Amino acid sequence: MRLPVAVFVTPHGFGHAARICAVLSALDAALGEGVEAHLFTLVPEWFFAASLELPFHYHPLECDVGLVQRDALQEDPAATVARLRDFLPLDGERAQGPARWVGDLGCRLVLCDVAPLGIAVGRRAGVPAVLVENFTWDWIYRAYAGEEPFLARAAEEIAAVVAAADLRLQTVPACDPVAGGVPVPPVARAPRRGRQAVRRALGTGDGERLVLVTMGGIPWDFRRSARLPVPAGVTLVVPGGAEEPRRVPGALLLPHRSGFYHPDLMAASDAVLGKLGYSTLAEAWRCGLPYAFIPRQRFPESPVLARFVAEEMAGFAVAAPVLEGEDLAAVVERLLDLPRRRAPNEDGAAVAAAHVRELLVRRGRGGRQ
Repeated sequence: MRLPVAVFVTPHGFGHAARICAVLSALDAALGEGVEAHLFTLVPEWFFAASLELPFHYHPLECDVGLVQRDALQEDPAATVARLRDFLPLDGERAQGPARWVGDLGCRLVLCDVAPLGIAVGRRAGVPAVLVENFTWDWIYRAYAGEEPFLARAAEEIAAVVAAADLRLQTVPACDPVAGGVPVPPVARAPRRGRQAVRRALGTGDGERLVLVTMGGIPWDFRRSARLPVPAGVTLVVPGGAEEPRRVPGALLLPHRSGFYHPDLMAASDAVLGKLGYSTLAEAWRCGLPYAFIPRQRFPESPVLARFVAEEMAGFAVAAPVLEGEDLAAVVERLLDLPRRRAPNEDGAAVAAAHVRELLVRRGRGGRQ
């Protein structure tokens, strides 16, 4: 019988959902009986249908506030505070209903990607709770507390909940390594199809150079849809660039829900251009691709990720207007001149799954305490 696992994943973009899907898939392979996932989130169900090849059930639930965004690159601390005032506290009535749900479903493990509500739910349900993170919201909120003092209070409450996790997996590059946290190599979903097969499905030639342009699942107004100034022989592949697949000179614009698995698009590409985010970084690192990244100027995670690119990858920072400007061609040429690096041997998802499996063994397969 498969192990029932409750999963709480923040809807802050698609990157956290991508990471937890990688961990779930590795855990499914590591456990002889496999995993049956119960997903508590507002990340669209179709994302999990595309990412998971194991049984899952989708339970729409607002499980996290995170950081409210004005767009893919600008956050809104004041709107975040307004949402948090309605959402907190986590360990009272907010956790009570989901805890009953988790108990009724017979879940024997709670997995959380950043969303701290899952830890509070696990404690109420008497089920081990595992936190997967490269940052936590208390660490993020403290960076904005000078502007919005309520965030300091919210950070204290969230930090107390985070400290109650039975296992804290800190995926490299971790923003705030802590005592008791278990470091894990970068976690990324694995491609499923070969490079040439994906390129044929995209309708691109073997000699054509592809640059994947991604904003991490957060909507982005990509205005230059009539003609993109890119070098000859180069095509930008832009998930989320249009509501229906269409070609324009220099680009293939795809909807987010395109039928193409995002790690397959990554593996079929020659380089990546887009918002600096954990999942994009980890999947580009796994494929050895050069990465031209757009940092978020105020978001405290950005310098940590940028340092990892500088030390472990080939890449450089660019400003957001590059996607709308005439210097796009020069950026693409510079990016494609960078060498691809050898794909690493480390599989962070498998390492994370091994630690979770060890916890389950210690706890008698995740039974109630």
